[in-house]
Parts: sequence; structure tokens; C-alpha cells
Amino acid sequence: MTETDSAVPRPTVRAARAGEVFRAFLKLGLTSFGGPIAHLGYFRDELVVRRKWIDEAGYADLVALCQFLPGPASSQVGFALGLLRAGPVGALAAWTAFTLPSALILVLFAYGAAWFGGAIGLGLLHGLKIVAVAVVAQAVWGMARNLAPDRERASISVAALLLVILLAGAIGQVAALILGGLAGLWLCRGAPVATAGHLTFPVSKRAGLIALALFVLLLALLPVLAATTASQGVALFDSFYRAGSLVFGGGHVVLPLLEAEVVRPGWVSTDAFLAGYGATQAMPGPLFTFAAYLGAVMGPAPDGIAGAIICLIAVFLPGFLLLVGALPFWDAFRARPVAQAAMRGANAAVVGILGAALYNPVWTSAILGPYDFALALTGFVLLTVWKAPPWIVVALLALGGMGLSLLHPAMP
Repeated sequence: MTETDSAVPRPTVRAARAGEVFRAFLKLGLTSFGGPIAHLGYFRDELVVRRKWIDEAGYADLVALCQFLPGPASSQVGFALGLLRAGPVGALAAWTAFTLPSALILVLFAYGAAWFGGAIGLGLLHGLKIVAVAVVAQAVWGMARNLAPDRERASISVAALLLVILLAGAIGQVAALILGGLAGLWLCRGAPVATAGHLTFPVSKRAGLIALALFVLLLALLPVLAATTASQGVALFDSFYRAGSLVFGGGHVVLPLLEAEVVRPGWVSTDAFLAGYGATQAMPGPLFTFAAYLGAVMGPAPDGIAGAIICLIAVFLPGFLLLVGALPFWDAFRARPVAQAAMRGANAAVVGILGAALYNPVWTSAILGPYDFALALTGFVLLTVWKAPPWIVVALLALGGMGLSLLHPAMP
């Protein structure tokens, strides 16, 4: 605290800092294109280098923690930086400002998508589905190189893919993550454990334990409440909370988890699901705002604005509870080789889960002929070789989808 701050009552200081946090993250929410890794670069430039809210070592340690935990890593980093700067109100301000721009745009797209008709409108939606092929293929490629670079982890990835194919739905994905972690304990214990850096956030051990207990309680009780109350709102919150609890390895992994929760029960059609996921790639901010789109287009009520709010809160909440729970214990926990080995195995399993989703539903729903394949391959090369910004690829492939629809009116 500066001398100026010390002369001001603490509530006023925190209120001013919360406003500062909101403004900083609103700017980031409007301009942070490129996915979670790019977001972390934007955060570093704006909040570490320019504003000096945290030093380089502390920021690196925070990023390591958020990549270790399930949940949206970039949003968790933003939430923690808001917490560090202005307490719980700052954490809420950071999340709201970073999430709101893309969530609002996607809800508007959800309302407008129902009006798309004719060759051009259908072609646009089909082009967005092809975008999803290119983006997920890029994610699988990049994650495989980083998370499954050796024989042991590549084998875990393939085994997870087979398990997800054999046990369709959320059961197969949860089983793949658990068995991947167990396989990691056996196969992935040779790598060194990094322990540099320390996190000093204003979270007590008691508060951390309460957050962890609440995370487990919601994960266990929400399915029971959904079954006993027959409430669609509770069922919706349960599905998105469970999906948010299992996202290891980045925002793209939420795709197969949400597909299992909303497409297979018939709440959202496959076409609407993939079109929304394609549109999400053109948005700034976190990929998890895809949940707002799904809540808005949901078939049974609550849908629309209410559905978007329920889904958005539910998918982010578990990652934030785990982050708050882990902050007081991270330094001691991450020094344990067993924990690191289990996470290496679980992360390798994530590659297999996303690989299975790349085939079904992404590929099978979008690639209906050689022209679609050529368009998807073009997008993949632009993303991986030319390093084109995702929003540019979205725009080009959407235009390509419209062009194909005009040349071949019979296509979807």
C-alpha cells in the first residue's frame, strides 16, 4: 500500500481498486483474442509489466497452479489477480469484466442464429461447423506435442481415446481421466518436479478448506437434487458444473464434456452446438463463454437469458472453488512427485478425450464431402503453420461455407 492509500480508509481503497480491476479486465475481455495461452501473454503485458500488480516469479507460479488445476486456466489466473489486487470483490470484478463481452455477443448470436435461413445463412452456419474441425484439430495437435511427447503418455492418450469410444458420454470421459491419473502414477514418475516460486495470496487455510468442501459437496449433491426435484434448472446447473469440474488441459477440452451433457440428452442439436462452438473461436475472452450460447439456445426452459446465466456461472464455479482451495496449500502439494506424476497421466488422457471428440461429433457432423475437407484443411494450416489469428480463420471459413452453399445448393 502506498502512502496515499494509507491515508484512505481500507473499504474506499478496495472499492477504488475493484474499479481499477474491472476496467483493466474489461479492456482485456474486449481485446484478448487467441485462446488461453494468448490470454496469459496479454495478462503479463498489462498486469505484470505495465501495472506491476505481481512480479514475474509470482505470476509464473500462479500460471503453473492454474494449469495444474481443472478449469479455465486464463480465467483462473485473472480471478486470482483480481483477488490479489482487491480481495473477493476484485476477483468477481475481474471475472465479470473478462467474461461479459464475449458472453453477450454469443447470446446475441444464439438469438440471431434461429433466423438464419436460405443458402447464405445455412452456408454460414456450416462454415462455422468447419471452423470447429480446424480449431479442435489444432488443439489436439498442440496438446499432443506438449502433453503426450513420449511413449508412455502417448499410450495413455490412445487408451483414453479407446475408452471414450467404448463408453460414450460423461462416464467414459471421467473414467479416462481417473485411469489416466492412475497410469501416470505408474508410468510418469521420472520427470523432475519444479518447485521455484511462492504464492502469497490473501486466502487462509480455513477458507481454502471451505472452498474445497463446497466443491465436493456440489459435485456430489447436484446430481441427487436434479434427480429428486425433476427441476430442469437444477439439472442444467448440475451438467455444466460437472463439465467445468473435469476440464484439464485448456478450454477446448470443454467441447467433448459439454457435448456429452447437452447434445446427447437432446437439449441442443448437434448443428447448433457446432455452429456456436465455431462462433466462439472468433470471440475475445475465455472459451468457456460457449456455455452462455448453449444456455441461450437450450430447448427446454430455462433458456434464453436465464439459461445463459445459469450455464455461465455453473461452468466457471468449480474452477474458482478449486483455485481458492488450492492457493494456501499449493507450495507444499506441488513438491510431491506423486501429485505431478498423476497430473501428467491425466493430462495425457485429456489428449485422447479431445481426439475422440475431433472425430465424433466434430468431424462427422461438419465434413460431408471433399470441399468441406479442403476448407477445414485450409483453416488448420492457417492456424498451425501461418499462425493466423483465430478470428480471421473464422471469418474466412464462414465466407467459404457461404460460397460452397451458393455453388452447391443441395449441401446443408
